Amino acid sequence: MQNKLLRLPQVKASTGLSKSSIYARIAEGTFPKQIPLGPRLVVWVEADIQNWINEQVLAARG
Repeated sequence: MQNKLLRLPQVKASTGLSKSSIYARIAEGTFPKQIPLGPRLVVWVEADIQNWINEQVLAARG
């Protein structure tokens, strides 16, 4: 199984959320958590972000 890793600019572009909104939702537990790769580098798993987007679409459509 391949997992593509996304940096913050890619996550922002995919979701339409700002950096502060992403981190606020992570703190609330409503957005996938980032994975630290180094002291100043975090990434997200693309499949987790895509699943979150799909959940938002399903919730909006009822």
